[in-house]
Amino acid sequence: MGGNQTWITEVTLLGFQVNPALEFFLFGLFSLLYMLTLLGNGVILGLICVDSRLHIPMYFFLSYLAIIDMSYASNNVPKMLANLVNQKRTISFVPCIMQTFLYLAFAATECLILLVMSYDRYVAICHPLRYTVIMSWRVCVVLAISSWVFSFFLALVHLVLILRLPFCGPHEINHFFCEILSVLKLACADTWLNQVVIFAASVFILVGPLCLVLVSYSRILVAILRIQSGEGRKKAFSTCSSHLCVVGLFFGSAIVMYMAPTSHHPEEQQKILFLFYSFVNPMLNPLIYSLRNAEVKGALRRAL
Repeated sequence: MGGNQTWITEVTLLGFQVNPALEFFLFGLFSLLYMLTLLGNGVILGLICVDSRLHIPMYFFLSYLAIIDMSYASNNVPKMLANLVNQKRTISFVPCIMQTFLYLAFAATECLILLVMSYDRYVAICHPLRYTVIMSWRVCVVLAISSWVFSFFLALVHLVLILRLPFCGPHEINHFFCEILSVLKLACADTWLNQVVIFAASVFILVGPLCLVLVSYSRILVAILRIQSGEGRKKAFSTCSSHLCVVGLFFGSAIVMYMAPTSHHPEEQQKILFLFYSFVNPMLNPLIYSLRNAEVKGALRRAL
């Protein structure tokens, strides 16, 4: 450590470097998307809580997904909205690191919950007679809690590796929130171990679950094609296609961000991808499940 290096107490989130008129337009647009995210996921969560017909494992995990989406968006978006209308775009270093930790924890939890949901559909379609035994409420609660515990432990590993680094500059993050790769650029030490752990975690938490999801749905597809009833086949396809849409959007954008080679403008590319990740995914999840799910639409009609 050199004597002229200083420790960081706060950093500036550069965010979107556009003219003020466009900033106010983006503030209005992103505020609307954020409210739709909270409203859509809140409606799904409320319907599952109040409608006894939805008290089954599939919707139990869907309620967890709604909670994760609201938490994930609320961790990143409010600070970004404040920075769009505030000239002072600083954030203290400790809240910045906490934002990184929660972002990693919620993202990993969503990966595992999507994997658990695919397993639930596999059991329901491929082993319908044993479904209530295999997916008992005790198993569902253990799977959900294990997803949270493991994800927060993985995020804690990243946090410990970050805190061991000396941070002495620069004092700017070219992003709209404290994303882990951007935070590592503030360190004045070699971050190779952090990079290796991030890549290994991406393989473990993204590629591994995605492969298991694809295996589950390949077996589900074979089982669906064997269903004699046209109505039963249509219902199974509708439920599974909704989940596959969510899986494709989430895992696809995450793999591009953390495992694809960087482009000539990696930071601008990352900001666009994270916009999709922070706004579009959490907002589309309730729409996909409600528009393509007759039981959710029926519950909404009964509630109204």
